[in-house]
Amino acid sequence: MNAIEIKNLTKRFGKFTAVDHISFNVEEGKVFGFLGPNGSGKSTTIKIICGVLQATEGFAKVLGYDTGTQNANVKKNIGYMSQKFSLYEDLTVNENLDFYAGIYGLNKKDRDERKKGIIALAGLSGREKVITKVLSGGWKQRLALGCALIHQPKLLVLDEPTAGVDPVSRRTFWDIIHKISSLGITVLVTTHYMDEAESCDELAFIFNGKIIEIGAPKDLIKKEGVNNLEDVFIKYVERETNTSTTTSFEDLKFAVKGEE
Repeated sequence: MNAIEIKNLTKRFGKFTAVDHISFNVEEGKVFGFLGPNGSGKSTTIKIICGVLQATEGFAKVLGYDTGTQNANVKKNIGYMSQKFSLYEDLTVNENLDFYAGIYGLNKKDRDERKKGIIALAGLSGREKVITKVLSGGWKQRLALGCALIHQPKLLVLDEPTAGVDPVSRRTFWDIIHKISSLGITVLVTTHYMDEAESCDELAFIFNGKIIEIGAPKDLIKKEGVNNLEDVFIKYVERETNTSTTTSFEDLKFAVKGEE
């Protein structure tokens, strides 16, 4: 079964095509990485998947719901987290979780049970009464993830969730992501960190609004005959732009005294 089905999805803003007839599926319970440079169409696609933006052509189905005509059902069943933590800084950890539980209409019993599980999963035990603004970036990240999970979504959408977070916190966060996936929750994630992307079950590369390639990280690395996913990414960009990303010594002569 597929949690996400994208078919010939296109989004235009006037004469500008942000997403150009892309198609891909995300299998239930998998961690799916959606990669591409800034401005490639990732965020536009995610907004359509989340039901907050209408497609110009094609369709997107999320958990069996059409995002164009059944977006209310889509929003009820997904959790969303961006790189900009959607937390209330003056509230405590507990109060933030209570607030989001209220948004999703949870009763007190369900709210309290889920809060315990989220706090344990995120390693926030003992920090329940701490004001959010004094938490480190890593702790805020885990709390934001908990807020996105409190209504038990079937699909979790993460838009560059670890941007600006230290390596240890990133590793801990991804351990949590894989635990979530093992419980059957589907995860769609965008990231610029290739080590994170390599831990995904499958990847889709998008560039200038078009899907370049889709596959498992190891398969993509083998297909391109390189050593790592970063090299794959660079090869795709160079191929699409017909330019090299390598800086030659000639380009650096301006910085060396006596080489003018």
